[in-house]
Amino acid sequence: MLSTKIIKAILACSALTLVMLNLSGCIIGATIGGMAESYKRTGTSEVEAEYEGIAGKSFTVVVSADRMIEGVNPGIAARITQRVNDRLIQNARPSHAIPSTDLLTVLYNTPQWPAMPRSEVAEMLEVQRLIVIELTEYRLHEPGNQYIWDGSASCIVTVYESDSPFPDDPVYEKALRVSFPDMGGLMRTEIPEAAVNTEIANRLTNRIAWLFYTHEESNIIPY
Repeated sequence: MLSTKIIKAILACSALTLVMLNLSGCIIGATIGGMAESYKRTGTSEVEAEYEGIAGKSFTVVVSADRMIEGVNPGIAARITQRVNDRLIQNARPSHAIPSTDLLTVLYNTPQWPAMPRSEVAEMLEVQRLIVIELTEYRLHEPGNQYIWDGSASCIVTVYESDSPFPDDPVYEKALRVSFPDMGGLMRTEIPEAAVNTEIANRLTNRIAWLFYTHEESNIIPY
């Protein structure tokens, strides 16, 4: 028969084992939780296209901006046109696309295109899918405060299918907005104007182009 001392020793060892197991479980759980949170912050996920009608079709991109936006940001419409058109040529698997240099030449020589019916624009450019981007805002700082960066760009993206029964009716529409910098209060002396302008254009290009092809996107993205 076991003595009282031996029984107490066995019980003590059992209790210690249980404590160690519980601690190990907590450590493992915390480790797994930390890894999951780290992946959420730094990882990426595959995001499908919202509109997949470009694949296997001829397409092009046109961008319009009012005189006030172009006056403050000369050439912004052409710059966004080229960036988005080039990105989609590379990633959206179209059957045919107009090279950006040729596209910009046609648009420059047809300045009235924004007022034309969309079916006529698509016919002029000989495409089945016409992506129209209307810039509604593009600024690098708040109006009246040119010393602190507060960039923002907004647009409406619309798609027309020229081979549909109703080529002047949009089949897809999406409003987008991006901003930069991600923290407030940064002054002109801290970030060059060119860097702010480039980042706003890059972010807007990303958001527009990502609508049309499956892509990898950061799990936590600041814009």
